[in-house]
Amino acid sequence: MKIGELARLSGVAASRIRFYEASGLLQPAQRQANGYREYAPETLTRLEIILRAQNAGFSLDEIRAILPTRLNDWPREKLIEVLRRKAGEIELLEQRLAGTRRDLLALAHDIENLADDEDCSGHARHVLGQMDQRSGR
Repeated sequence: MKIGELARLSGVAASRIRFYEASGLLQPAQRQANGYREYAPETLTRLEIILRAQNAGFSLDEIRAILPTRLNDWPREKLIEVLRRKAGEIELLEQRLAGTRRDLLALAHDIENLADDEDCSGHARHVLGQMDQRSGR
């Protein structure tokens, strides 16, 4: 299939498809006599895998490291290891985000309860100190 059709079917811009090809994530397209790129049907599946992996937080380098040349040749054990590691990274990120959320809500509460005549700079130092204590700094 030509790049325009691949772009339409995948929802990925042609420029991005060319970028993935240049980055080694997609197999180089065969060139027709007129210079047009001709992609193998499995390229659509590879694009879908790349997009889903990116949405899951994988970098292009991480995707390149686990994406086999042929989709039938997945390194199963390595793939399981990488997926579990990424799930662990996501769990840590969730914990950090939960802490940040708590800090923001506490800050909003403190600002809400700030007296009209209270010194803002002194209060800011106090609130920042409380946030540092909560985060263990």
